[in-house]
Amino acid sequence: MAAAMDWLPWSLLLFSLTCDTRAFYVPGVAPINFHQNDPVEIKAVKLTSSRTQLPYEYYSLPFCQPSKITYKAENLGEVLRGDRIVNTPFQVLMNSEKKCEVLCSQTNKPVTLTVEQSRLVAERITEDYYVHLIADNLPVATRLELYSNRDGDDKKKEKDVQFEHGYRLGFTDVNKIYLHNHLSFILYYHREDLEEDQEHTYRVVRFEVIPQSIRLEDIKADEKSSCTLPEGTNSSPQEIDPTKENQLYFTYSVHWEESDIKWASRWDTYLTMSDVQIHWFSIINSVVVVFFLSGILSMIIIRTLRKDIANYNKEDDIEDTMEESGWKLVHGDVFRPPQYPMILSSLLGSGIQLFCMILIVIFVAMLGMLSPSSRGALMTTACFLFMFMGVFGGFSAGRLYRTLKGHRWKKGAFCTATLYPGVVFGICFVLNCFIWGKHSSGAVPFPTMVALLCMWFGISLPLVYLGYYFGFRKQPYDNPVRTNQIPRQIPEQRWYMNRFVGILMAGILPFGAMFIELFFIFSDYRWWWRNFLVSGGSAFYVLVYAIFYFVNKLDIVEFIPSLLYFGYTALMVLSFWLLTGTIGFYAAYMFVRKIYAAVKID
Repeated sequence: MAAAMDWLPWSLLLFSLTCDTRAFYVPGVAPINFHQNDPVEIKAVKLTSSRTQLPYEYYSLPFCQPSKITYKAENLGEVLRGDRIVNTPFQVLMNSEKKCEVLCSQTNKPVTLTVEQSRLVAERITEDYYVHLIADNLPVATRLELYSNRDGDDKKKEKDVQFEHGYRLGFTDVNKIYLHNHLSFILYYHREDLEEDQEHTYRVVRFEVIPQSIRLEDIKADEKSSCTLPEGTNSSPQEIDPTKENQLYFTYSVHWEESDIKWASRWDTYLTMSDVQIHWFSIINSVVVVFFLSGILSMIIIRTLRKDIANYNKEDDIEDTMEESGWKLVHGDVFRPPQYPMILSSLLGSGIQLFCMILIVIFVAMLGMLSPSSRGALMTTACFLFMFMGVFGGFSAGRLYRTLKGHRWKKGAFCTATLYPGVVFGICFVLNCFIWGKHSSGAVPFPTMVALLCMWFGISLPLVYLGYYFGFRKQPYDNPVRTNQIPRQIPEQRWYMNRFVGILMAGILPFGAMFIELFFIFSDYRWWWRNFLVSGGSAFYVLVYAIFYFVNKLDIVEFIPSLLYFGYTALMVLSFWLLTGTIGFYAAYMFVRKIYAAVKID
């Protein structure tokens, strides 16, 4: 699948939590020590574009190929991300300079792109594709030098250096398309301190590239695959005409520089954000606002409840008291089982499963165990943890289902194990069919899909059944009041008591969901489903913002990329709604049990 939409909100959260654990790496991931002139292998990962969201493998374009193409065995996370790591013909030696060397050189002849190949290259360039390479498992980055004060004197301008992953395949100018056919590799090494009479060892700590477009006539190549580049800016770029054959050279150069950066901190450059201060300021500001408003609402609720509980308990001590009023009025119906208890408990069980998975992933990431050097580790860990957390999801769903007077526990367990995962698998399968049609590397191979199905039915399903069995046998939740046999008639509700209006209200102020939920209970004891839906109201605004971002920020016009964007957005919104709805449901359930337990009821 396309990496751009894979578990987007959790990836941002994990990044913010792990940005300070820089010098900690997974045990067993040891640095590679190179000696002088040792080969440093350059590998290709994939081609990506934010416009199409479709990754392609490196050799889907007519790049120069080695004599034997060897693909690295990817883990589950790498396959789902669309990574297809493969060797390249670049010959790089440790601390050995290369001024210019020609790739695909056959008796000093340039490479000829057919009309079909030229059309494909031109299409990828217009779609803003980036090429991703790695050296010693370190991704290549393009240095961008920006100046902060534009209006001042040139000498006083402050240079702001930023990096972007990969390098642009090419560029367009005045309706003409140009290919970056020369790559200037800049590799940084850290020299390790050794004792006397020992040979120096080197470690790669940064991998940069300067892509250039140089036309065929300006490159002078000899029979030894060496070449000479034009000096300064005297050359013209290499144009790709999609209507005819194109001849060009693929060339590269290598430059080494010593660096003080140690191996354990070499990922800092790639994790640096240009607006770190603003980013953290916005996070702190949001947290302060949430805690402040939550504190105000909590004070209001506590003060109101204390007053109500004192009045209700005082009235119970007086004979011939007045008729019950307020939220005590519905005490005989507030714990009445809702409609479709099996579906509700199944969704909540999947929410618990998601919550446990995310909690453990965040904890492991905080320990630094999900290093960016371990490609695909986050996705692989999340998939396996979700499978194994099925025992907790099944346990919570089984106990809640029994509390709601359910009896068909086997059917309930199957519903818990298949409802949410089935929806996710169905959406991903449909999207995968379209990705297959585009021949993208983001398409999950059929064997991997079979492996995921085996994990689902071989690991998750049995664990859900196991947890559901013990949860259903456990004593149900003890509700503090009995339920009347005859349900109380519910008066006609006003427009603002509509379920969708409640979702909008709670979505705007998620921390006020409890206050809103208590308001609903006053007039409508059928709160089970309403509580679950309203607590996930923030997911609706996530969907609205995703649509806004698609319309105003992205430049996606084709059908397949649009389908992928909204498909991944639907999965993200569904998971976010399930997660927040589950948390809100159990918080409100404990809250309601607590307040009714504090009231004296005959």
